[in-house]
Amino acid sequence: MTQKALPVRTTMMLVAGFMLFVGRDLARCQQNLSLPDVPKPQQLNAEVGSGMSGYRQHHILWVIPNYRSDEGATEFQPLTPDQKFKLAFDDSFDPTAFLVAGVFAGSSMAQDQYRSFGQGAKGFSKYYGGAFADQAIGNVMTEGIFPTILHQDPRYFTKNKGGFFKRTGYAVSREFITRNDDGRNHLNTSELAGNAVAAGISNLYYPAADRSFAKTANKWGQQISLDTAFNIMKEFWPDVRRKLFGR
Repeated sequence: MTQKALPVRTTMMLVAGFMLFVGRDLARCQQNLSLPDVPKPQQLNAEVGSGMSGYRQHHILWVIPNYRSDEGATEFQPLTPDQKFKLAFDDSFDPTAFLVAGVFAGSSMAQDQYRSFGQGAKGFSKYYGGAFADQAIGNVMTEGIFPTILHQDPRYFTKNKGGFFKRTGYAVSREFITRNDDGRNHLNTSELAGNAVAAGISNLYYPAADRSFAKTANKWGQQISLDTAFNIMKEFWPDVRRKLFGR
């Protein structure tokens, strides 16, 4: 008997479960923070400027969440498990992440990628639920769970110097090589295996006809290619930002 894809509400419940899992760690990370003093007028303008600068740093082209990039040239400091899960939370639930999911959903719908989803508002809601779940689960796997278990660093450390091809080659290599928590380079198992697990989990909410090994492997390959392209954008976004805003 042919199985039907899980409804969108079930899909979003899966995402909510991951959100609660990440939120628990985030809350523990924040529980000891104290409230800041009320800023003075002179401080307020500086804080607004700093906030805009921070927004541009954490959003490539002002839209794509970019919390994994580390542009600093200071001594390497490993992340705690709480910090790794916070990265996953920020990349998954930043307001612009909802817009990015809509772009991917619209692209898949235009290609009629899952015919059983249909078209129109109802069809788009199914595509959107799948796209958002793909993002959230992928981020939790590659930035939170696997880096914590394997003691790897999920951040992208920009090279910041060298020619275009040298920096592009470096960006591509970071999809397959990352730093361990001790600062040494190692195979990026968190990214490769994490995306493979996320692709497997997606079979829970995509149509049964698309649950073959070949299609799951193809989805994994597409995600690796997409993440590689994002690495290149992360490498050169600081240059673009400095050209436009001076910082």
